[in-house]
Amino acid sequence: MTASPKSRRRVLVGVSAVAAVSLGVGVAAGSRITSPEDAAAKTAAPKASQITVPVAKKALSSKVIGRGDASFDGAVNIRVETSGLTTPAIVTGKVPAVGSTITEGKALLEITGRPVIGLAGVLPMYRTLSPGSKGPDVLQLEQTLDRLGLDPGTVDDEYDTDTSQAVERLYEKAGYDAPAPDERLTQAVDQAKKQVDAAKNQLRQARAQLKQAKDAAKAGGNTDTSVQQGAVDDAESNLADAQQAQSEAEFKAGTPLPVSEIVYVKTLPRRVDDVKVERGGTVNGVVMSASGASLVVTVKVDAETAQRLKAGMAATLDLGEGTAVAAKVRRITKNGNQYDVVVAPNALTASQLALLRDANVRVTIPVKSTGGKVLAVPVAALSSGADGGSRIEVLRNGKTELVPVTVGLSADGYAQVTPAGDARLSEGDQVVVGR
Repeated sequence: MTASPKSRRRVLVGVSAVAAVSLGVGVAAGSRITSPEDAAAKTAAPKASQITVPVAKKALSSKVIGRGDASFDGAVNIRVETSGLTTPAIVTGKVPAVGSTITEGKALLEITGRPVIGLAGVLPMYRTLSPGSKGPDVLQLEQTLDRLGLDPGTVDDEYDTDTSQAVERLYEKAGYDAPAPDERLTQAVDQAKKQVDAAKNQLRQARAQLKQAKDAAKAGGNTDTSVQQGAVDDAESNLADAQQAQSEAEFKAGTPLPVSEIVYVKTLPRRVDDVKVERGGTVNGVVMSASGASLVVTVKVDAETAQRLKAGMAATLDLGEGTAVAAKVRRITKNGNQYDVVVAPNALTASQLALLRDANVRVTIPVKSTGGKVLAVPVAALSSGADGGSRIEVLRNGKTELVPVTVGLSADGYAQVTPAGDARLSEGDQVVVGR
């Protein structure tokens, strides 16, 4: 059966439509197909851009920063040597309170009714001193008495009458009677005085007999008075000997300084930190511990850091609550594998003292400073050239330029730089610190 012309046109239209649809699908599919090279190009990371910062002009300061505990400086244990006492070493008064101050020349304790006077000195009191004593402990005593204005005479290592009198003034100033000499010494003085009196009587008698003999000679009697004159000479010699013996006895009976009544401490005044005795108790070893009257802060550092520090450096103590106090490094001492840096405040108000007492505080010690504003770049901007010198990359007009520099002080992540040779570098230049 032959199709009509109308039917053939419908078939042709349908085939054309299918072809058109197929072509569209093919074009669409083709647009989604990419080569491996194109895919890689599309997924690659974008080209890295340079990270720059401007050259700054600022003052740099290298610092040592740490934390330290506040304490009273130089704690020591105070002992009283009681071996010279003939009675038990009973504490009878003047027991100090914790926090009180030990002052030079004042009693810090009373034992058996007698004072224990504190003096500044290095040598401990290890024996009773009395007229005739010699040695370095006597020299230390006289130096102390002289410093206190008590006039010990010539400052030497001999305990003489001037020393005794100065010791008497020391006790008078402290509010106590001076120590009494040994009873045997005072008895020796009494005996010597009697010997002097007897020698004087003997001399008076001898002189009277000589006068009688001379008067008799004038009256025509015996003119030989040699015997009577010899008796006078002997009596005068005996009197001189007796007087010399009295002087020696009185010298030996001068004011002593008992070993149990003086305590030497390296420096005074000091603060009482702890008391080991009580009134009515017996002294046995340490009676109290004391430290300096001034508060200090001790920071522990390693050997490398300690080498950068020295006594006298300025420091700052951060007491918190927005309070900072100027201070100085007092000393640096080795303590095992570390070093103790002792920092003392220059001055403290009552409120600052309260904040610092027993606190742990931040300590800042400037070590070096540029002394003003200098060109500075982040440390990350520095690199080394083939010659070993330092350099930085400066971005100018879209291009980087290597600028050789001399590096100075580094602090807080920045380094002082100076352009080397004919190189140019100014504040605000953009330096590359990364990509």
